[in-house]
Amino acid sequence: MCGIVGYLGNKNIKNILLDGLKDLEYRGYDSAGIALLQNSTFHTFKALGKIVNLEEKMKQCEPKSFGVGIGHTRWATHGKPTELNAHPHLGEYSYVVHNGIIENYKELKNELQEKGHKFVSQTDTEVIVHLFENYFNVSNDPFDAFTKTISRLEGAYATLLVTQSENEKVFFAKQGSPLIIAHGNDNDDMLFSSSDAPLIGLAKDVIYLEDGHYGYATATEVSLFEDGKTIKGSFSALPQSRQYAQKEGYNFFMEKEIYEQSSVLADCMIGRVQDNSIDFDEITPDIFDGINEVKICACGTSYHSGLTASYLIERHAKIRTSVEIASEFRYKEPLMTKDTLFVVVSQSGETADTLEALKMAKAKGLKTLVICNVDNSSMVRESDAAILTRAGIEKGVASTKAFSTQVTVFWMLSLYMAQVRSTMERSEIEKEIHALLEVPNAAKVEDSMREKLHRLSKRYLHGHGFFFIGRDVFFPLALEGA
Repeated sequence: MCGIVGYLGNKNIKNILLDGLKDLEYRGYDSAGIALLQNSTFHTFKALGKIVNLEEKMKQCEPKSFGVGIGHTRWATHGKPTELNAHPHLGEYSYVVHNGIIENYKELKNELQEKGHKFVSQTDTEVIVHLFENYFNVSNDPFDAFTKTISRLEGAYATLLVTQSENEKVFFAKQGSPLIIAHGNDNDDMLFSSSDAPLIGLAKDVIYLEDGHYGYATATEVSLFEDGKTIKGSFSALPQSRQYAQKEGYNFFMEKEIYEQSSVLADCMIGRVQDNSIDFDEITPDIFDGINEVKICACGTSYHSGLTASYLIERHAKIRTSVEIASEFRYKEPLMTKDTLFVVVSQSGETADTLEALKMAKAKGLKTLVICNVDNSSMVRESDAAILTRAGIEKGVASTKAFSTQVTVFWMLSLYMAQVRSTMERSEIEKEIHALLEVPNAAKVEDSMREKLHRLSKRYLHGHGFFFIGRDVFFPLALEGA
């Protein structure tokens, strides 16, 4: 979900990093930041919302000559969308950006705090820079410190780290999340990115790092390692179509979005699904105080996810739940009482009928919650609380990952409500959590199935009609399929 860019060289580092982040906007984000290292001095800029806000903060920044820089677009996982939680994250003399999830960050954070390290964010990422500085303070060898740092990390990460002690190098590592290194067109600078798109026009040859690869780069050289041994990086040609790069090798955005459902479902659950409980940073249990009914209001695909939610909430949380089509709800002079939690669902957060329904509920004094994919959207700003689906931008016409992540949020929310209301046994909740954790794997489409799916699609391409049949939670799914 998040995006990474990096640069080493003499060209306009500010513009290269800002343009790179703009090329990653299609992935979705809620904040952005850039750290520049020139003449052993750091300059850092962070902003909530769109990259134009970051651009405004950097207006007076005019870096000249050689520089090292890293940039990041963040979609909140650990901690709310704030400037403190935005990347890059600072230690005492180093900065880091990171995509993925550090699964053992709590243990590492506790260990580092006991040694006197001060943390300023709620993120898992900040442990990387503090762990690096912890090892560097002992060895005074930055690469040794970086190697020891990544050996302690569990989970998925693509990370770039810069430090004042080596102000002409970028340290990098890749495990589970994409990371690319590129020689600039003039072979006198080096670029980094989590996607092809920011590199197009600036480079022709790239290294697509594999899991377990790590090392460091100067403006002209890449030193690559795996399992403690030096390896030779294999450069390959960079696609020159920006839209192709955004499609990440798929023929169509629709195809890409079908196949990436597995990864966005995992993103949707990060930081929320614990070993034996559900936890949301975005809401607290008191949102359900005095609530005797849940009313869900949405249109189209989001309405179908709301129908699924009505099954789950009544089953798990034992609270009456109704679902309304927003376009009709506005005109029916509905009865709205203050013991109702009013939940609106929208991929964009801008659906006109749903937004008007939300405003009606607010005017009546109801507590409101939005399930949405876009931070800082109208509905997110209007509602009392918001839970983001983290699906990323969806360009395909038919909904795929927007629907699946909305249903996943509702599944988690129904279990969270069950915890708060004590309507399920702990063993039952743990059983549901176990099922939730299997969802990303269940949604994964193996490469071996692609050709078979292609043949089936041709067979049914000219069908005259289809029946979608489903019962229980699969009835709303059937409606969505139809």
